[in-house]
This record gives sequence, structure tokens and C-alpha cells, in this order.
Amino acid sequence: MSIREVLEGPLYIVRALATTFKHNARPRVTIEYPERQKVVPPRHRGRHILHRYADGLEKCVGCELCAIACPVGCIVVEAAENTPERRVSPGERYAKRYEINLLRCIYCGMCEEACPYDAITMGPRYDLADDHPDKFIAVKEDLLEPLQASLGDTARPSAAPSAQAEPRKW
Repeated sequence: MSIREVLEGPLYIVRALATTFKHNARPRVTIEYPERQKVVPPRHRGRHILHRYADGLEKCVGCELCAIACPVGCIVVEAAENTPERRVSPGERYAKRYEINLLRCIYCGMCEEACPYDAITMGPRYDLADDHPDKFIAVKEDLLEPLQASLGDTARPSAAPSAQAEPRKW
């Protein structure tokens, strides 16, 4: 060991302590996580949301285009026919079963790009941790936005869906 290294050792220690004390003197930036969440960028793709119209009807008509567009196949849609006494969506059909496996999802946004009715979007929620794999199967009830959130929606479902708005059936 040289004399230069012996003399520079305490200098390095003083520099390290100066850096530590400099950071200790700064105010702490703490986000109270459950109460206040971090602001996400506008194009952030978080947990999925199934939207409704202001009158409570679901925008999803069970066309399964989101499931077809999904590159990993994590979306399962089972459609059923609307009846006059039980109207769930403005179209002829509605999504009776809508499930997304959040563990398989790669959050690419292809499902929201494929949807012709803007029924599904990727929301701002990023808190997706849980303790059991079964809790990562998001069912329709988990994905539907609350009715209060959809009251500001200005879109109105048409009484009779036009042939132009109806998705293609391959």
C-alpha cells in the first residue's frame, strides 16, 4: 500500500460523509400511498375498465374482438342475447362472461384498440399486487366502472344499432 493511498483514504471517507449529510438535510419526499397515489403519465396502461353509458347500459356488446386481438389470449368473452325485459347493452348481445387473466396480460393495449365501442380501456390503476393467483382473474363485476363514474359520459346508445356500427362477424 502506498503513502498516497493511505492519505487519500480519509479524504474518501469525508467525501462520503458529506454526501450522506447533504442528503439528510434535504426534506423527505414521501407519498402516503394508500391515501394518495402517484400521478401516472397520460398514456399509462394500468388495470382494465369496462365502461357504461350514462343510463347504466354496458358499452360491451360481446363481439369478442378484444379477445381476438389479445396477443397472449388472456381475455375470455362469452356473449348472450339481450331480451326486451332484460336489457344489458344497447346491441343485440351483451357480454355474459368477461374475464381477464391479469397474470398473463402484458398490458399492451391491443384490447382497447380493437374495441369498436370504446367499451374497454386501460385505466390509471397500477396497484395490482395480491397474495393469491386466483385473485388475478378479473371478472366482469370487478372490471365494470361504477355507475357514478359513467354519468359524465356524453355518448348515448342508439335505440336500434345501425349496420355500420355493428362489428363484422367473421
